[in-house]
Amino acid sequence: MRNNPALNGRLMSLAASRLTALAACVAVGLTIPDLAAAQHSMAGSRHITIPDGAIYTVADVEFMQGMIAHHAQAIHMSRMAEAHGASPRLLRLATKIDQSQVAEIRIMQQWLRHNEQFAPDTSSWRTMMMPGMLSEEQLRSLDAANGVKFDRAFLTLMIQHHEGALQMVKDLFASPRAGQEVDVNVFANDVVSVQTAEIGAMRQMLSQLPEK
Repeated sequence: MRNNPALNGRLMSLAASRLTALAACVAVGLTIPDLAAAQHSMAGSRHITIPDGAIYTVADVEFMQGMIAHHAQAIHMSRMAEAHGASPRLLRLATKIDQSQVAEIRIMQQWLRHNEQFAPDTSSWRTMMMPGMLSEEQLRSLDAANGVKFDRAFLTLMIQHHEGALQMVKDLFASPRAGQEVDVNVFANDVVSVQTAEIGAMRQMLSQLPEK
């Protein structure tokens, strides 16, 4: 891979800033959610350079970076289904979410790299807290459930998760000049279409689960 001094410098600066944020959080006793929010902030406008003449904005870059973390947690949730005795119908939904969002993460990473921006990997869901994402307590609760209880917990929490993604798109389009670059625009609108439909399907599935 060709060495890119400018990109390497930005990545080193990002890493150093995150270590500084960690030290600051420890010093004042902030909680893990506070630290996650700080880390996401460190990936924001202070570390994003938009080239002259570019159509995309800082908000577009932050949206793509944040949605990678968001998708990655949904994939983690979906891959829990088989081991927790999920119903065949829920397994099909979980597989669909897994496969579609893996592909979308690749698209977002390629877009970021093409524009010489930092592209998070799929471990980013552990350090970035975006709207709708599950807390550690919610993840533990999901992991403790089996069978119908897992189905109910998964559907309830994935609806929350998807609604967070819709809020991210809403926030994107509310940002000045954001969402106008064609790839970002198409992707964001696809998120709305697909995840709105999946929320409807999950609500129907939830209503059809046995009471106990």
